[in-house]
Amino acid sequence: MTDINHTQYFEVHTDQEVRVNDVLERVYDALTQKGYNPVSQIVGYVMSGDPTYITSHMGARSLIMKVERDEIVEELLRTYIDTRLARD
Repeated sequence: MTDINHTQYFEVHTDQEVRVNDVLERVYDALTQKGYNPVSQIVGYVMSGDPTYITSHMGARSLIMKVERDEIVEELLRTYIDTRLARD
């Protein structure tokens, strides 16, 4: 019998972690292929959380929902700072 006074831990190990920058690149490509403005659509999704801002073309909608919106903002801000504000 299991001791009910101890916390059980459960870890899920995925074969491949979803990388935010890969998700953004694939979503950007899908939105562009469908003729949408990818910046406006991604901003709409990040601000509202409404996945209908993202096309289902190429599985982009289900893919973007695999990462948290705050992770998307962090990645975008990190990339902006690294490319535009970083000092040598």
